[in-house]
Amino acid sequence: MAGLLPAAPEVRPMDEDETARLRTIADYQFGAGAGAALFPDADLAVRRSVSGRPQQVFDGERRLVSYNTDGRFTLGVAGGRRLLGLDAPTARVVVGEESDPFVRDGKNAFAKFVQEVDPAVRPSDEVCIVDPADDLLGVGRARLSADAMADFETGVAVKTRDGNDG
Repeated sequence: MAGLLPAAPEVRPMDEDETARLRTIADYQFGAGAGAALFPDADLAVRRSVSGRPQQVFDGERRLVSYNTDGRFTLGVAGGRRLLGLDAPTARVVVGEESDPFVRDGKNAFAKFVQEVDPAVRPSDEVCIVDPADDLLGVGRARLSADAMADFETGVAVKTRDGNDG
């Protein structure tokens, strides 16, 4: 039965129309300018599902984002680096120095260490976790709203997906 499985989808270049469409989605999800920050290159490559839907967008060997079936992006570390080009605090959660080694290692960011947060962050939003100097520590999904992150002294603020260990 294993011989009947389809081959893994290959990575192919993205055309201009698709790049423009994904930029629009990024602007909607992260705010104005995010599409241009995430997808400035014409050299982007996309891995598609068997049905042809984009699944992941790459810049060379680095994954910028995954495109979920719900129509939202999931950030990769390379995509998070690109979003840091937007004016702070857009799509950011700033945590104290004590969180640095843990988040870089892929561990969650806790509310008691949050120093600043984009006021537009809602639960389930994709965010960049940064230190006070705006260096990327990791990327993940917010578990709390911006107000709750500022108010709570316990609990996970951001579920870290990928730490920026390099």
